[in-house]
Amino acid sequence: MSLRNPYGDFEITDPQAMRALAHPVRLAALSYLQKNGPATATQLSEHVGASPSVTSWHLRHLASFGLVVDGPPPSGSDRRQRWWNAVAHGFRYAMPDTPEGAEAGRLLRAELLNQALEAAQHWLVETEPHLSPEWSRLAGSANTLLVITPEEAEEIGSAIEQLFAPYVQRRDANESPADAHPVRYLRISLPEATESQ
Repeated sequence: MSLRNPYGDFEITDPQAMRALAHPVRLAALSYLQKNGPATATQLSEHVGASPSVTSWHLRHLASFGLVVDGPPPSGSDRRQRWWNAVAHGFRYAMPDTPEGAEAGRLLRAELLNQALEAAQHWLVETEPHLSPEWSRLAGSANTLLVITPEEAEEIGSAIEQLFAPYVQRRDANESPADAHPVRYLRISLPEATESQ
């Protein structure tokens, strides 16, 4: 595991871990733990659409790749229960070079996009109508076509990460201003085909 990136994300390099995380229940469980902190399999089962025993099995599978750990319960919690926690608030991966690895990366990419689209739809129906006018106005959407080289795409991605990093990192440091609000940025880059491809 490496956390040497601006966000402190877990870096996945093993195609088997990518394939494992491409499962909807596993990805939903990890996402919940990253956002909300420690939980038991029973608590998670309500949010991932699986029974507690199935959820527990998926958590153990994630643990085998180092994505989650079981640890001490939160203060005041039942010590007899098994509590799970994500090892980082986010994760990232690069598309592997091997055919098998690329297939695993595509499976994970597809599930990430599915869950991102579901999250956006849920936000539109459940959250946006209840936002203050100020936050509703600040919710942004854009569809911009850039004409860039692969090197420029990497530079843009790095610049965005450097810009966001202080706001991601202050979550752990409890340094957020009193009027700060959690905001989810969904960044999707879709290189388009050209006539030469």
